[in-house]
Amino acid sequence: MKPSVLTQAMLDSAGMGVFFRPRDLEPLGVTFATLQRLVAAGTIAKVGRGLYRLADAEPDAFETIAMVSSAIPDGIICLLSALRVHGIGTQAPHEIWIAIDRKARKPVGIPTRLRMVRFSGAMRTYGIQTKPILGVNVRVTSPARTVVDCFRYRRKLGLDVALEALRNAIQSKATTVDEIARAAEVCRARTVLRTYLEATAP
Repeated sequence: MKPSVLTQAMLDSAGMGVFFRPRDLEPLGVTFATLQRLVAAGTIAKVGRGLYRLADAEPDAFETIAMVSSAIPDGIICLLSALRVHGIGTQAPHEIWIAIDRKARKPVGIPTRLRMVRFSGAMRTYGIQTKPILGVNVRVTSPARTVVDCFRYRRKLGLDVALEALRNAIQSKATTVDEIARAAEVCRARTVLRTYLEATAP
């Protein structure tokens, strides 16, 4: 029998989070026609091109980050949005900062504002973590890598943002000077960070 309702428990049992696509529902026996009936009934909400969620899902501060990561699974949450994920500093961006591959096609149909940067080479792999947010495996730069990226993109963000991220990340023990120094070396930002890291030394 095909299900006439869809619950978070059913999604969880299928290994899905809050957000899903029609093809994700096939193992549950939910056809596209059934999905459309659930949308019409108001129990399912369409949040983007081919992206859905339960209408009564509990809202969360990181819901938009989870939604973007679900829609762009190869993307990497970075810079100001990564600071937010790690609880570093005071930045509360109105858009989602996400990195995509240098050769990747620019995503379309995402129902929120994005600020995109492009990573290549070691930037695509070093210091990348996976954090579960609302059942979505979100790829995000580590605290140390995020601090380094803030200095690398200081002309876009402002040096004051980078300095706040550095101080707060160390004070809150989200990362260490050594981890930041290592990330700076891999990301070819050692010269930029050297003076500021020396200033934080005890």
